[in-house]
Amino acid sequence: MKANFSIDLAANTVEFPHYWELCVGSCHAYTALRADYQRMLKKAHDELGFQYVRFHGLLDDDMSVYTVNMLTGQELYSFHNIDVIFDFLLSIGMKPFIELGFMPSALASGEQTCFLYKGNITPPKSYDKWSELLDALTRHLVDRYGIEEVRTWFFEVWNEPNLKFFWAGTQDEYMKLYEYSVRAIKQVDPLLKVGGPASSGNAWIPDFIEYCQKNEVAVDFISTHHYPTSDPLSTHHEVDIEAMMRLGEEERMQAFAALMDPYYERGVMAVMAQKAKQEAGDLPLYYTEWNSAAFPYKQDDPYAAAFIVKTLADNAGLVEGYSFWTFSDIFEESVQQSLPFHGGFGLLNIDGVPKPSYQAFRIMHELGTERIPTETCEVKTLELLATKKNGGLSMVLHNHNAPEADIAAVEVGIIFKGDLTGKQAIVRTVDEYHANPKAKWLEQGSPEYPSPQQLEQLFQAAEMLAVPVDLKQLPGGEWLLELNVEPHSVTAIDIQ
Repeated sequence: MKANFSIDLAANTVEFPHYWELCVGSCHAYTALRADYQRMLKKAHDELGFQYVRFHGLLDDDMSVYTVNMLTGQELYSFHNIDVIFDFLLSIGMKPFIELGFMPSALASGEQTCFLYKGNITPPKSYDKWSELLDALTRHLVDRYGIEEVRTWFFEVWNEPNLKFFWAGTQDEYMKLYEYSVRAIKQVDPLLKVGGPASSGNAWIPDFIEYCQKNEVAVDFISTHHYPTSDPLSTHHEVDIEAMMRLGEEERMQAFAALMDPYYERGVMAVMAQKAKQEAGDLPLYYTEWNSAAFPYKQDDPYAAAFIVKTLADNAGLVEGYSFWTFSDIFEESVQQSLPFHGGFGLLNIDGVPKPSYQAFRIMHELGTERIPTETCEVKTLELLATKKNGGLSMVLHNHNAPEADIAAVEVGIIFKGDLTGKQAIVRTVDEYHANPKAKWLEQGSPEYPSPQQLEQLFQAAEMLAVPVDLKQLPGGEWLLELNVEPHSVTAIDIQ
């Protein structure tokens, strides 16, 4: 199969902000106290440009934020662990995207929890006490870090309250929680940024905005989440998570198994984002969680890299921030896996080995911020994103299709209209044969605990090799670059 692109080097460019670098997700807050977590987050910040990090569980019992003395009944606040985490983030040039949750058990109205670390998902037994906690926390953060710094942070109320798995209350009770939260934070400083509804699957946005307008409740941004595999816009199923959560355990597990359907339309993430952007109106839209699937599915494979590049290219101009879930396989929601490759959400595996998805973000980070228009080619799975950078060209070519859909290797020709005399292309590839450490791990026999020598081999297999490729001059002063592109692959091309 063959395909051709054409790029006019004199064409007008459009702005191409790196909106996906605003934030990245991680496991619950307590894991941010780990040395390996901190080492990997610094690597992701330094190499991929992430500015903020978001995690669940900032107010969980393991953080010791809110307790009650069993003998005296005195309320006790402790923000020490939060300080340790936030101090670290600032020390490496990052900031917190604060998710306010889950409920401290001493303040909770019930005992329902989620995940292995047992985050309490019930409404507060006293909304006034919840408000007092947030007031104390906000004042502490302002005292410690200064009002100008904290004004650059984000306060997001809860996580996916439209799912019974994460919020045992009703929609009305979430709206009440948001109202008490935003009033507590804004009374410390009205310029602090607060938003929601942090919903799953692009849900509740119109209802949330209507409530805030009707009740004169401040909202500075809209936040939501999406995955291509678990949204009603995916092609093979409608999803009613709330109904599923009301089922018995065995029926619920069967329903979730049926949900693990990887089929969806290519480009569905942009369809969702367009709808959410329309609903958000003039408010900034932040997706504070997304990935190629909401369950283990090809996250360790080159497929994920091609999906990421396709999604980031499609959603440019639709969202203000796009927080990938997550930067690392240090992840304790169900169990901390020790297998190096198990379909974890992370860009880095548990040992810090970069996956193909990590390299996709690295390639995107190295693009310029001025996008050059490119002509659509005849092969629909293939797209080229071109930018100007430092007087040269920085491009990424991706060959992606939805799971099980048709895709093939392609012989690609890129024709440049302009003078490239004496120039050479530097090409880096992520595909089945390149920058694919999982393939090396399978070759090793899939060891659960790789030896130091095996681990070094995995790091080497994860590297992207820079290969020089000559340009061919064509009649009429045009230049041609020829490449072979594999299915579900990403190719970075730099011409300086």
